[in-house]
Order: sequence, then structure tokens, then C-alpha cells
Amino acid sequence: MGNPLLSHYIKLTEFLGRVLGPDYEVALHDLTNKDHSIIAIANNHISGREVGAPLTNVALKVLKDQSYDRMEYMLHYPGVSASGKALRSSTFFIKDGEELVGMLCVNFDDSRYEAVIQQVLQLCNRDSMVETSFQFDAGQRTHARQDAPSTERFHNSIREVAGDAVAWELKRMDLTADQLDADERLGIVAALEPQGIFLLKGAVKEVADALGCSQATVYRYLAQVRKESAGPAGLDD
Repeated sequence: MGNPLLSHYIKLTEFLGRVLGPDYEVALHDLTNKDHSIIAIANNHISGREVGAPLTNVALKVLKDQSYDRMEYMLHYPGVSASGKALRSSTFFIKDGEELVGMLCVNFDDSRYEAVIQQVLQLCNRDSMVETSFQFDAGQRTHARQDAPSTERFHNSIREVAGDAVAWELKRMDLTADQLDADERLGIVAALEPQGIFLLKGAVKEVADALGCSQATVYRYLAQVRKESAGPAGLDD
């Protein structure tokens, strides 16, 4: 464990998991090892992750843009469960002074409660009244969350994290990896860089595999993207 401060949160993770119940997953991340950041997790059937799983796409982006400097926690952003259900996710930033050392994350699967609400409405109201007064498309909600780039997606390996990020970009472009030209591959690497994907060790290899190109090519694209993002001061004129 990187920071001894996190040892106090391990039992808290177990405690919250028991208190909140099986619809709430609680995960504790140690940021000294982004590739295997989860050091404790309760009710992990929700995301399917285990101890040793890497940071999520949302956590990586937070690290990349340093948005944790401006807030102490994030509430109720969208996530997707292991079975594809929409989740409501929240994260508390664990800081040692000004340094971010960990994250305590809660992922809530409210699908059982939505089903109960629908059943109660059907019992208490005529169908026509329900249809006109209460409209909710669970399928559309889940689909929208899964297709959003900021939706938190949970994986057990770096290969899955990187592969999922590339897959989302390919879906957005309506292309397959073997249809990409050099500029399109460069565009995907440029899209992944601000998401923090390359903060994970081995991500370059996994992105290269997903794009069907060499690691050297991805490193070259990364260097170009970072040089361009550095602005005029970083250019060799």
C-alpha cells in the first residue's frame, strides 16, 4: 500500500458495503499503482471487478485534467454495471495535504427500485394515466449512458480499459480498426490522450493492438499530439 492513510479506509469500505447493502458497490483505489489500484472492494458483483483491477476511464481523466484540485468529491455521474445496467456513481477524493492519494467510490444500481416504482404505478393508476403522467424509458437511459464518453466503465485489466476506449472511438467514427488510415489513427490517439488512458503502464501496447499498428507508431502519434498541445513554445520553428 502506497500511503498509510489508506489503511483507515479499508475497513470503511467493508463497513459501507454492509450498511448500504448489495445494490451499492464500494471500491477503494490506491493511486500509487494506477495499473492495479483497487485495494478493497465490497459488493463487487455490480462491476465484476476484483482487488487489483486498474483505474476506470473516469478516474484516469480526473487525474489527467487534475479536476480533483477544484473539488473534494463527485456525485451521481453515470456508470455501467457488469451486466449493462445504468449506475449512479460517486467518488470521494482522499488527499494527504494537497496530494491526491486515493479514491473511495460508490456505485449504486437502482434498477430494482425503478422496477418497483413501475409496478406500484401500474397498481395505483390506470395504464393510460401512467403513460401520460409518468414516462420513463429504461432502455433508452441505459443506452445513452453506455454511449456517453464520460460514462464510467469498469474493467479488470489494462487491456480491457484501453480496448474499450479505442472501441468507443471506433464506434463514434463508425469504422473498424482495419479501415483506419494514418490520420484517423492519429485522431484516435489524440482523443485518448486527454482521457488519461496513457497514464497506465502498458496502455501503449494495448492501444496499438486495438488499432492494428505497432507500438512505435502509437509512441510517434503520442509525441506529435503532446508537442502540438504544448503550443508554440513546444514547436521547433
